[in-house]
Amino acid sequence: MNKKKRRRERNPTSEAEAGDTLRKRKISSPELDFFDGLPDDLVLSVLSKLSSSADSPSDLISISLTCKRTKELGKHELVLKNASRRGIAIKAEKWSESSHRFLISCCDAGNIHACYFLGMIRFYCMNMRASGAALMARAALGSHAAAVFSLAVVRFNGSGGTAASRNPRAGFVLSARAALLGHVDAIREVGHCFVDGHGAPACPSLGHRFLIDASARELLVGSSGLESGSDPKWASERRVPGLDPVNGFIREWFGSGSGDDGLRMCSNGQCGRRETRKHEFRRCAACGGVNYCSRACQARDWSGGHKDTCRERMDAWAPDGDAAAGGGLMAGIDVESN
Repeated sequence: MNKKKRRRERNPTSEAEAGDTLRKRKISSPELDFFDGLPDDLVLSVLSKLSSSADSPSDLISISLTCKRTKELGKHELVLKNASRRGIAIKAEKWSESSHRFLISCCDAGNIHACYFLGMIRFYCMNMRASGAALMARAALGSHAAAVFSLAVVRFNGSGGTAASRNPRAGFVLSARAALLGHVDAIREVGHCFVDGHGAPACPSLGHRFLIDASARELLVGSSGLESGSDPKWASERRVPGLDPVNGFIREWFGSGSGDDGLRMCSNGQCGRRETRKHEFRRCAACGGVNYCSRACQARDWSGGHKDTCRERMDAWAPDGDAAAGGGLMAGIDVESN
């Protein structure tokens, strides 16, 4: 008894510390996990908010790997439907059957970004023209401006068919619809249609108004940090100018050596479209050295650098002092079919 009493006197806090340790063990016990006590609706709301602001697919993967519960709820259609444009932007080098299934799940949940992304991949990369066009049409019905304009480009070029399947009138109507949604390239395309009388009655004065509007919007979009040609309606965050994720995917896909069949990419560095048949795209009427899927891509590349290279090519074969060189340079603003 005297020994026990002396131990208590030497260490009077041992019993209190032991009690604290016991309480800490109880708090960290799985039976008292407060996350498990949260209702599913609240967890889904949080996951949906996180998916809508994801910057890459890895963000969504990190969410699902947090625990078993988030893995299950991360597959809920509410989370997949609200996944951001960059959250579903899979890289071509990471493409696999599982990533394909993931995009299909997002499409089934009603995610219009996934419908556009997978539709473009199927149409241009996987040679699945019908299903790709159908997915782009689903995104277009959801007022996805880029999807509407992509369908317009398909109509203009008769992509997936023959040269006889070109439909400039349908392309103009779709471009006008995308222009109403604020798509810069579509506004520029409508302007060129009015100037050239391509798919619409010729009205140069009205066309120039659209071209000026497109240039002003492009300057505004560039200064605000959004991607050029993107629809501000879907811009929930600032974005760095450059390739659209799906255009980057297509360029990476074919840049790795896939589909080496002589078909050409659009010469506009910010466009990833590729021919679906030989001589589908138009070439520059001045130098004939570049090809474009649309007038909008030609106009953007003209101001982005082709203006100088086209002049060099014209000077290389034009006679010294010949005024035809200047006329040819101006002709480079137009395009002609191969």
